[in-house]
Amino acid sequence: MSLLYNAAIHLMNGVLAVASIGNSKIRTMLQGRRHTLDTLAETRRLVAPAGFDYWFHAASLGEFEQGRHLIERIRREHPDVSILLSFFSPSGYKVRCNYSEVDAVCYLPADTPAAVRAFLDAAQPRCAIIIKYEFWNNLLGELQRREIPTYSISSIFRPGQRFFRSWGEPFRRALRCFTHLYVQDENSRDLLASIGITNVTVAGDTRFDRVTDIRRDAKPLPAVVEALVADSPFTLVVGSSWQPDEDIIFPWWHANPDCRLIVAPHEFGPHRLERMLHDLGKGAYLLSQIVDKPLPADCRAIIVDCFGLLSSLYRIASVAYIGGGFGAGIHNINEAAVYGIPVIYGPNNHKFKEARDLANAGGGFEIAGSDDFIITLDHLHRDPQFRSHAGSIAGDYIARNIGASDIIYNDFFPNTPQ
Repeated sequence: MSLLYNAAIHLMNGVLAVASIGNSKIRTMLQGRRHTLDTLAETRRLVAPAGFDYWFHAASLGEFEQGRHLIERIRREHPDVSILLSFFSPSGYKVRCNYSEVDAVCYLPADTPAAVRAFLDAAQPRCAIIIKYEFWNNLLGELQRREIPTYSISSIFRPGQRFFRSWGEPFRRALRCFTHLYVQDENSRDLLASIGITNVTVAGDTRFDRVTDIRRDAKPLPAVVEALVADSPFTLVVGSSWQPDEDIIFPWWHANPDCRLIVAPHEFGPHRLERMLHDLGKGAYLLSQIVDKPLPADCRAIIVDCFGLLSSLYRIASVAYIGGGFGAGIHNINEAAVYGIPVIYGPNNHKFKEARDLANAGGGFEIAGSDDFIITLDHLHRDPQFRSHAGSIAGDYIARNIGASDIIYNDFFPNTPQ
């Protein structure tokens, strides 16, 4: 199977090379990979001549945010250690390539035996921490062969995954390479036990710790945003939206003139923004157009065409809508729920335990389409008491689930004063 796996990786690399011709995101990733070894050599020469003490890997930006609280605590309490951060996706690397809490940021190489060996030779990590996903067979096998302690944090497992299929033994071997796995829930621990993996701790989800940090350190908002909602009885903040989300949301906004709308789309290229402005029509403005100006008299909606504000915007929301649920999957609902507001999201949320938990408790609302959205948001809009109760449930849920990062940190540093 290793031969088949390696053949599949080489085939995937070939497909990516061809796809990169017409896809700038893939092209950026492949170009970034070519500079990884140079980046590591230069950084090690300056700050980590003996190798990096800790190497964190995140598939993309969302996974990075799950590990960020732990990274920053290690940096804060052990400032002399060296830390490497790697990404698989350009969407994570591009945003965090200058992240000041680590010593180097790079791309993960392709999972071929030669590329993995070259990467580990260059980085020489003493400890590897994989955040949530990214179970690459060659990488994990080589880490085990080199006797480098390797940890999985905030991972979550489901019965349908390849590890638990009749043909999944090669992938189960990859999981056995971990020194320890810190999983989100009991179901994950039980699934791993069913395949003989017992070096597992149910720590919870480190995202709860991170969003609590974000709320504490929320950024000041532009004056024009504060002015938009100052006299509004109801503000809907839409985070990381895609076109299918907006096709549901925008008609409701048109039908409810007392509502103020703030939309932070997942991507905001010029054609995308042009379409959003067209669909919203009169009363909608790009933040970049008005950020240093008085609020236009007719403004009812602002499109946030920049990174970095979304997590702070939720604090002024009456209700949050989290995008992605009609596509690849919802984005971070905890960032909104931490402010004690109800959250709405689409049906593709099965990978996110918090979405199910909040829906069951009454603080989150899954919608299947436009009709569901209208019924749900109308109720939240017109019944402040119902809205407040749902928001309290959401906020309490976040508060009850903080502490995963502390469990992991205390295992790494057992003599830390409590």
